[in-house]
Amino acid sequence: MAEADLTDPAKAFPDKHIPRPQVRDLPEPPARQWRLIGPGIVAAGVGLASGEFILFPYITSQVGLTFVWAALLGLLTQYFLNMEIERYTLATGETAVTGFSRLWKHWGLVFAVLAYFANLWPAWATSSATLFTYVFGGDVAVVSVVILVVVALILTLAPAVYTALERAQMVKVAAILLLIVIGSLFVLGARTWSALPTIVSEPRFPAAELGFAVLMGALAFAGAGGGQNLVQSNWIRDKGFGMGRYVPKIVSPLTGETEARGQAGFIFPATEENLGRWRVWWRFANKEQALTFVAITFLSIVFMSLLAHATVFGSGEVSNDVSFLRVEGEAMMAAAGGWFGYFFWLVGAFSLFAAALGIVDYTSRLAADVLKTTYFPKASESAIYAALVWGLVLIGIVVILAGLGQPLLLATISACTGGVMMFIYSGLLIAINRKMLPAPIRVRGYRLAALIWSILLFGVLAVLTVLQQLDKVFG
Repeated sequence: MAEADLTDPAKAFPDKHIPRPQVRDLPEPPARQWRLIGPGIVAAGVGLASGEFILFPYITSQVGLTFVWAALLGLLTQYFLNMEIERYTLATGETAVTGFSRLWKHWGLVFAVLAYFANLWPAWATSSATLFTYVFGGDVAVVSVVILVVVALILTLAPAVYTALERAQMVKVAAILLLIVIGSLFVLGARTWSALPTIVSEPRFPAAELGFAVLMGALAFAGAGGGQNLVQSNWIRDKGFGMGRYVPKIVSPLTGETEARGQAGFIFPATEENLGRWRVWWRFANKEQALTFVAITFLSIVFMSLLAHATVFGSGEVSNDVSFLRVEGEAMMAAAGGWFGYFFWLVGAFSLFAAALGIVDYTSRLAADVLKTTYFPKASESAIYAALVWGLVLIGIVVILAGLGQPLLLATISACTGGVMMFIYSGLLIAINRKMLPAPIRVRGYRLAALIWSILLFGVLAVLTVLQQLDKVFG
């Protein structure tokens, strides 16, 4: 063990842009660990959006279950990414983005801008509104505006923002699990169950039928993707994981009790006592992420794909957008009765609403952390967050009322943006988790290899997707 790890572990942290962390002992892990379960469920809930409800089912409707394997590959890659993001925050109470900003002041701003660029168009709110109108009727634009306003009110009036977000995502996950149980009883038939083994027995990459961009988007963004993975730091910090217990939560400027947060976090000396606590925290964080984010997301993708297989597989009448869910719901009505189609649309509408809630939260949370930590250290992070939430919502309302749809090119660029973000921060995670943390807890071995794999995967995906789109435009 290096002597510097015990005498002053803060020396390893660059302090040109952000002060060095304070040295404090790692908090004791809780006796009842189940009370800290939540960030993985939030990640699963926010990530279960159009990809799980539209993209993978659409692929299944065209080529069967032979591409579902890609969801597991994407999820396992993101699992290791998320755990390296969590490693830094467990050890310091800082977000991974703050660690990046220690290397270069403006890394945080780069990621915040890219996250905003990917989420300016309120696609999840309009998708939720569209499903709502399938059940109750109404104008999609009006319902979309109402959804955005409700999202902003929830995120800025809740006394503890993370708690409100976590409860919403838990309700969403429960609704999807109920849909899985009921759908298994009333919709899935022998033909679909007999096709289930083809997920592993007949894996394919059907680029000829569906195009490279669709498949790459599904592979790269199964579960989360882009900026959402980075905000795993913020969510576990607000939940009180590790050194995050020393850091105040984001609260409502109107209804919560604001507590000032400094620029820097904390780091613990690598004593035997602290390392023993670390091993408990690290094992728990790994289990929480695997049993919630990975398991829930994969189960949801498989089941939504099975529903598509049972109802619209082989149909030439579906498209890769929200209208796919109308066709699928109508097919469910024919198979199981009208009630199930409406139930499916209601669960889908709430699920996409909860995704919109999480996307507005993580985009604003990421930017608020960057602005507070790097540029406006004396400002209230909660006030910055609230302003960003309403700003993003107002932009979405303007887009909707102006009748603007999300151009296909912009959607493709947004997807590529997420891939570029993951390519960059996979490398930066190696830098901060190898250079700054105490030697006994640095990333190494197969986890280091997983980050290198992530660099290669998302780098190649981003380049190939861009090249294909350029070929379409200029070829």
